[in-house]
Amino acid sequence: MFVSIITDCRDSNEMGRQTTRASVLFPGANIDVVGVGNFSEIEAAGNLIDVIDGATGGDGVIMVNAAPRHGSGKKYPNGTPFGYFKYANKTIISTIAGETLSLAKKFGIIENLKVTDLPTVIDAFVKKGKFEADAQQRTELTQFRSFEYMPFLAKWVHEGEDVPSEDMSLDEIPEAPKTIWWIDNFGNSKTTMLPEEIGFEPGKKIQTKLGEFTCYNRLKDVPNGEAGMTVGSSGYQNKRFVEITVQGKSAAKEFGITTGMELM
Repeated sequence: MFVSIITDCRDSNEMGRQTTRASVLFPGANIDVVGVGNFSEIEAAGNLIDVIDGATGGDGVIMVNAAPRHGSGKKYPNGTPFGYFKYANKTIISTIAGETLSLAKKFGIIENLKVTDLPTVIDAFVKKGKFEADAQQRTELTQFRSFEYMPFLAKWVHEGEDVPSEDMSLDEIPEAPKTIWWIDNFGNSKTTMLPEEIGFEPGKKIQTKLGEFTCYNRLKDVPNGEAGMTVGSSGYQNKRFVEITVQGKSAAKEFGITTGMELM
């Protein structure tokens, strides 16, 4: 079994605490953490797809947290609620606001999304004797819900406990924007776009807000020092995201690319 944590709470203190707690709640599981940018819902969205893809048929839990308290986060009592859904033999727990689940929706991975209310769930499990009463108030007020709440929710859902929740319509999840969701260590820039969405064909030129890019079959085919679009390795099964690259250089530096940058 594996446990993957995708989170914007990513410094060494926060990651150490999260992995320690996960190792106790899921003994024997292989645990890894993917850190995403501050409040970067679209980075979390893309990494969720990649983790599901990497897991192939494995049994596991994926926890996703991108939860700003400012902006749209202000409309909730203590940040965006956490929801959950099952896919194959995997349990996915995630913050639900913004773009975090937009790519899972795009790939048809979510069939039935449940949303939880933290105080309601914690109260129910205190009454069941499965959560410490002394920790109830602390958990309801915490700023670190991905440590105090999300791992316990993941355990309960994965083990089939009756968790208080409500159905959330997939219509409430925004459509994935045509944007950059990740920049790798080479500066290659992963987009949210699939080849068929932009009419990708080798040799074809695609116009974007960053300029015009020629499509190439493989990264190897892009001429030295030139920019191009290729079908990258990220995605799920046979659906792979288009990437912007510069052969031998960083596309991000050459074009000033940042995650969340609008392309179309």
